[in-house]
Amino acid sequence: MKFEPVIGLEIHAELATRSKMFCSCPVIDITQSEPNSAVCPICAGMPGVLPVVNKRAVEFALRVALSLNCKINSTSTFARKNYFYPDLPKGYQITQYEQPLAINGQLTISLPSGQRTIGIRRVHLEEDTGKLTHIQNQNNGHARSYSLVDLNRAGIPLLEIVTEPDFRSAESVRFFAESLRSILRYLEVNSGDMEKGVMRIEPNVSVRPTGSAALATRTEIKNLNSFRSLERSIDFEIHRQIRLVEQNEEIIQQTMGWDEKREVTIPQRSKEEAHDYRYFPEPDLPPLQVEQTFIDEVKSRLPELPDEKFVRFQKQYNLNAYDAGVLVSEKSIADYFEAAVQSIPNTNPKLVANWMMGELFGLMNKEGIGIEEIIISPNSLSGLIQLVSKNEINQNTGKNVLAEMFATGRSAEVIVDDRNLRQISDDTIIRNIVDSVLAENTEQVKIYLQGKESISKWLYGQVMRQAKGKANPQIVQKQLDEQLSALKNTYRS
Repeated sequence: MKFEPVIGLEIHAELATRSKMFCSCPVIDITQSEPNSAVCPICAGMPGVLPVVNKRAVEFALRVALSLNCKINSTSTFARKNYFYPDLPKGYQITQYEQPLAINGQLTISLPSGQRTIGIRRVHLEEDTGKLTHIQNQNNGHARSYSLVDLNRAGIPLLEIVTEPDFRSAESVRFFAESLRSILRYLEVNSGDMEKGVMRIEPNVSVRPTGSAALATRTEIKNLNSFRSLERSIDFEIHRQIRLVEQNEEIIQQTMGWDEKREVTIPQRSKEEAHDYRYFPEPDLPPLQVEQTFIDEVKSRLPELPDEKFVRFQKQYNLNAYDAGVLVSEKSIADYFEAAVQSIPNTNPKLVANWMMGELFGLMNKEGIGIEEIIISPNSLSGLIQLVSKNEINQNTGKNVLAEMFATGRSAEVIVDDRNLRQISDDTIIRNIVDSVLAENTEQVKIYLQGKESISKWLYGQVMRQAKGKANPQIVQKQLDEQLSALKNTYRS
């Protein structure tokens, strides 16, 4: 029997507001800050305090919902989701349940097999929990375990995006997650820094006989914060469930953890249903009313999204789909590309794309930095490309100049002039260099004339070395071919 997976996602994305969801505490980087340094009575869950909705968080949530083609509910409500866990200071989480902010959206993704549209069931606002750090010490041969609670994250605005169970492979899940992360970054509502936990993905996975329409028992893999873990954990869980079905064993509805080292899913606890959380309306918050004028205002300020930019880059700059896809994957990269193309008239977009995706990305990867951190301006990159295009310097010299620009921030013109790197394109000068090389390497020339023509590549290298890499490669090749051809004719006669 053949099986197919049925997968839906719950994505939690922290919103990049300056203050928390229901209080004025600042949103800080919990990986860089002192524990419990951004906490007040409201986010610490003290009795008698009153939460107030963060308008900026509502705006950010609307940006996402509109970009996912959702229907915006003019009235949404908050509820208390009750469960007891040490990092949940109130003993409940304020979230949206029966009346979320937005519903019925969709996102179309491009897969190797073609395009696929994924339904978005709901987009709603809630607050994040705190963070637990588990400690294990050995003391006089006795293991001592305890947990520390940091409430800096508690109360940070959290957007939950719930998809329909429209995925049929781990690969399609990864493509969706990458597309969604790109959208969140374009909208500037989330940094996309998954290693810091600001975007966490929880797939619900089940399997069923191919062709069946029934939904089987599912498991949920919790808190995945990398695309690699996402894809591998789903693949493992699919094969685990298929194996159980084939052995006539029961699949238990439960939440699973992902063991990165062993690359296996591990049962954590039985899967809760809605009634387990005892939802009831949040008595301290009135219904959230979103005026149509506010929705229209947010919509009018939405940026050009990755898919729109992808189509435009191909049309406007005559790029192929691969190049356009790489360049629009990050807004900062797309902005840099366009600034470079537009900074100097008649700059060739394809050359800019090639230099960015080749040499510049190589230098960035080597240093482990993003394009926002480099000290080469878009105008400076275009200036370098112009020097190469006009044969002021050759391609190899251009690569060396770019490396120095990357390290120092100096312009290509300054580096080329300071180091006297301008290309030699004078036929007479290059002819004389070729003459000199052939005269100095009579043995190699003899080998060439005896039929081993591949040695001409070595002779070419000697010419470039004598020219200190500054000779025009095309003219060098032309002069070398002409002189070797003349020698060959003389040798035969």
